[in-house]
Amino acid sequence: MATNKHLLEIVGLAVNYGHIRAVHQLDLTIQQGEIVALIGANGAGKSTTLLAVSGLLKPSAGTILFEGKDVGRLRPQEIVQHGLIQVPEGRAILTTLTVLENLELGAYSRKNRREAAQDLEVVLDRFPILRERGDLPAGNLSGGEQQMLAIGRALMGRPRLLLLDEPSMGLAPLVVQGIFEILQEINKTGTSILLVEQNARQALRVANRGYVLETGKIVLSDTASNLLENQKVIDAYLGGGKDCCSVD
Repeated sequence: MATNKHLLEIVGLAVNYGHIRAVHQLDLTIQQGEIVALIGANGAGKSTTLLAVSGLLKPSAGTILFEGKDVGRLRPQEIVQHGLIQVPEGRAILTTLTVLENLELGAYSRKNRREAAQDLEVVLDRFPILRERGDLPAGNLSGGEQQMLAIGRALMGRPRLLLLDEPSMGLAPLVVQGIFEILQEINKTGTSILLVEQNARQALRVANRGYVLETGKIVLSDTASNLLENQKVIDAYLGGGKDCCSVD
């Protein structure tokens, strides 16, 4: 049963690609106001987990509860309307549309257009470069600017939980630092965040808690500060080792 303190509760999640099981019996919780990091090697099942939570992949087993409601069999657009919104890996902006048109698409399911217009101003205040380039094709933006656009588009849906898949991918270190500062600012406004990120050190620095995923299974969970000091995590993700977290 879900408890009131959990914004998101995943119990026994399994996801298959055909006959291949990509995620096995995954349990994960997020409380209101948290940033939770999900880290692991390429192919560990991190993105698959996000796709299942956002309805883009159907679970083979398990339960996904959002604010106590089972959303595991809902369509993606219905999940968005519940306030659970994903910023996909690779950003997935529409490059031939303008920056403003991309942002407006983020509010496509909202009925109150006045509130949506007000939120657009909030997003443009948070990302001044998007206001400056609002009439340009989104494909003209740099990688970092496109990531800001993808985050801004998600914010236009008024998320209660923001799912981010590899927001630092392909970006320069200084740009990455700026993106993570923005995520912390968003979190301070009350938006919870589930963060999938290959840059484990950066993710754990901003997170409250973290989960380590290995070959589709959660093998370790703890506070982010403890994970930053865990020798197995250091060896595998922070210091150059190859194996992580298997219990002897």
